[in-house]
Amino acid sequence: MMELVAFDIETTGFAVGDTLTVVGFAVPLGVRVFCQTDGVDAAPIETAIQESVETHVRVSTHASEGDVLAAVREYAAERLIGEDVLLVAYNGETWRGGFDLPFLRSRLAAADIAWPFTDVPYADVFPVIRDQFNTTVGDEEGGADLVTAYETLCTGTAGELDPFDDSAAAVEAFETGAYADLVRHNVVDVLRTRALGRLAQRYCSKSDFQVKSLTPVVSDHA
Repeated sequence: MMELVAFDIETTGFAVGDTLTVVGFAVPLGVRVFCQTDGVDAAPIETAIQESVETHVRVSTHASEGDVLAAVREYAAERLIGEDVLLVAYNGETWRGGFDLPFLRSRLAAADIAWPFTDVPYADVFPVIRDQFNTTVGDEEGGADLVTAYETLCTGTAGELDPFDDSAAAVEAFETGAYADLVRHNVVDVLRTRALGRLAQRYCSKSDFQVKSLTPVVSDHA
């Protein structure tokens, strides 16, 4: 079975002029998070997260969006390599065009930083869960959004650790400097995504995942 690496981003909004604030990756041994802060050191954020999350979490803080993007590119080149790694997101580029990958592409282009995900297969977990599982509860229409799908299909407790009720709170947390809560929300989301991805690996066929390459036509990846 391929090693599943889930990723998720946090931003200041959905518009083309908004910026990236957090990028997180869930790997078998823990979670790696890159966070844009206003000069805040990573140590207190990391300590606050570890006090509430059982999974090992490593956090690095960066002065700007460009620094976060550059760090993610370096991490991907070192960690996301090999045919046995499968990068996944939840609605990364599926429903209404998705979110994570289109937003990331635009911000990388604005900063003139090379695409980080080269030579790594990718699959969106959202359509697998939506099409291959029943998420209907009672008489209500089934929900395939990340939070509902996780609570319906998974037995983990990651959702109990989320400090936010919606994505708007993540924007406010960045604006007010509540970086520990922002990072914890990101950690919870990548853990949710990874749990749903591993569930789908257990019960769905390879063809259900619609695996694709993210390698660009012209690559300047070092």
